[in-house]
Amino acid sequence: MRVVQKFGGTSVGSLERIRSTASLIERSVRQGHETAVVVSAMSGETNRLLGMARELCEQPQARELDALVSTGEQVSAALLAIELHKRGIGAYSYTGMQAGFFTDSRHSRARIQRIECKGLLEHLERGEVPVLTGFQGVDERGNITTLGRGGSDTSAVALAIVLKADICDIYTDVDGVYTTDPRIVPTAQKIECISYEEMLELASQGAKVLQNRSVELAMRNTMPIHLRSSFEDVSGTLVTSEDETMERASITGVAYNRDEAKITIRGIPDHPGIASDVFGPIARTDINVDVIVQNVSEDGTTDITFTVPRGDFGPAMKTLKDVCKEMKARDVKGDDTVAKVSIIGVGMRSHSGVARQMFKTLAKEGVNIQMITTSEIKITVVIDEKHVELAVRALHSAFDLDAKN
Repeated sequence: MRVVQKFGGTSVGSLERIRSTASLIERSVRQGHETAVVVSAMSGETNRLLGMARELCEQPQARELDALVSTGEQVSAALLAIELHKRGIGAYSYTGMQAGFFTDSRHSRARIQRIECKGLLEHLERGEVPVLTGFQGVDERGNITTLGRGGSDTSAVALAIVLKADICDIYTDVDGVYTTDPRIVPTAQKIECISYEEMLELASQGAKVLQNRSVELAMRNTMPIHLRSSFEDVSGTLVTSEDETMERASITGVAYNRDEAKITIRGIPDHPGIASDVFGPIARTDINVDVIVQNVSEDGTTDITFTVPRGDFGPAMKTLKDVCKEMKARDVKGDDTVAKVSIIGVGMRSHSGVARQMFKTLAKEGVNIQMITTSEIKITVVIDEKHVELAVRALHSAFDLDAKN
């Protein structure tokens, strides 16, 4: 069996944790598995490095930031390889560049274009363990690039695909995916098996367990992911194809995201192409837009409301004030005290009345819905941030997620 194991920052956060992580890798090797490893930086290290850079300069160059923060993973990889060597296991640390992770040139948010892994395969065939730095690569000009926060998950899944691994194990500080955040709902239950689509929706709607880009990549290539704890020897959550998951109730989980802001442009003269006029400038500033609602009035104008990540609220408002003047819109207003709450489940395709039950539950709790968006397996509402925990608890209970499966 060929496996790729990825270890997050808490799993390599100290020498003691590195020794424990080495024990998990050693067990895999002793069981006869061909094992490749991807590591994150020690927990807190990336923030420490970024903090130092910003003490020197408020807006450091993106190229230099990538060169700086990539060193965190190199420390983890080298220390882990040293520990594995001590245990009699042939291990070799590699940077993203050395491992052949070629990306585009978008610093801090690069995307993997190809992986040239011949040397890594040779290690596996000899029973050796390549230990790779996650989160990073190199562009065609030889510049170090990084994949963005959580990018080590994507590195691991991409490596598993190229190596034709049987599974990609993602080790972290939680023991799986839960029906919602256990810090809000202590009765939340671990999900033993979840479809790629459900996991992607949970990740994109605020669940921080897996980076959504890694799930997208796994889904496109049908690479199973086993999310598990590096602190407890228990089974975790298997992320796999829908037809391999057992039939279940309509809702699998409840997700939330506080990192939201809402913007409304009012009184836009209504004509073909207004949406492009609004969202074109936003796209050019690399701001992602999520929930969108458009209302056309009888007076020949329209209002457009949408959400953006809260960190992009200021730049988006600045851009749209200029857009407003050009379009002769009445005004633009913003609110950075909103949040999203979503219910997710492939069972929604075959169960009716889910939306009604969701809206009825929120109304009973006095939670006002500001915006609604849906997909085949998801319903998302935008609400006042102060009601997030109330809404999550109420929905989790309403859809019987508190009960043992």
